[in-house]
Amino acid sequence: MLSYRHGFHAGNHADVLKHFVLIQLLEYLGQKDTAYTYIDTHAGAGLYALDSGYASKNAEFETGIGPLWDRKDIPESFAAYMDLIKGLNPSGKMRYYPGSPYCANIVMREQDRLRLFELHPSEIKILGENFRKLDNHAAEQGQRQTVRGKRVIISAGDGFESLKALLPPPSRRGLVLIDPPYEVKDDYRRVKVSLEDGLKRFPTGTFAVWYPVLQRQESRSLPEKLKRLQANSWLNVTLSISGPTPDGFGLHSSGMFILNPPWTLLATLKEVMPYLVKVLGKDAKAGFVLESGEGGPPARR
Repeated sequence: MLSYRHGFHAGNHADVLKHFVLIQLLEYLGQKDTAYTYIDTHAGAGLYALDSGYASKNAEFETGIGPLWDRKDIPESFAAYMDLIKGLNPSGKMRYYPGSPYCANIVMREQDRLRLFELHPSEIKILGENFRKLDNHAAEQGQRQTVRGKRVIISAGDGFESLKALLPPPSRRGLVLIDPPYEVKDDYRRVKVSLEDGLKRFPTGTFAVWYPVLQRQESRSLPEKLKRLQANSWLNVTLSISGPTPDGFGLHSSGMFILNPPWTLLATLKEVMPYLVKVLGKDAKAGFVLESGEGGPPARR
């Protein structure tokens, strides 16, 4: 099934959580000089216009980046995310929102590598066009790559299956983002299977999974299954902007599950999550859950 287009949801509350956490993970990896590899199994189109096309139809960005845009009380730990988004909108008007590939491309250094996968034929075409525009702009500015090998490789294919051949990365340092649309129930199973295999091939790697918090059993059970994987440690964070609707439709809550997270991430989330609930919350059932585990009973908030 290839009907999912992320443009409808660009910049919503789930994107805010996902991309904020992603930037934190990438910045941590960038603290060491050694290059690292970022693998995105479901890359999407890379960049989305908020004032036209899919994003403007339901305006889901009004549940996420919209309320944050003009805030003057941004926590210090959240500033890198907001600076990145605003850097793509130099006019000051909220027009563009980046997908995970664009976020990674901005944060990562010249020596680091991006491996992007997308199965949807229209999305992969747009993703390629967007990165070609970036390359052309860099060339116009006189920027030339000084390290060997192609920095960004975009591949049309199944990210779940493609992941196997890339682990472990040459530098033995890396981050894998798994962010399927979950249109079909089998996506939940494939997330778990891919992580099991990935941890065997690359036990020291960091793996991040975005997932929707829905009423369906597969969604509710996924985090508990991931906690039992053979990783050194794990962290699970969810953001709910409201309680579920009576009809059960709509995405009101989502989560990020990280295997082998950086030790700094828990403290950062403790600072930022209450702020996101305050700004994005719509009713009394808005809130967050933050859990972590390191080979023993989980600590829960």
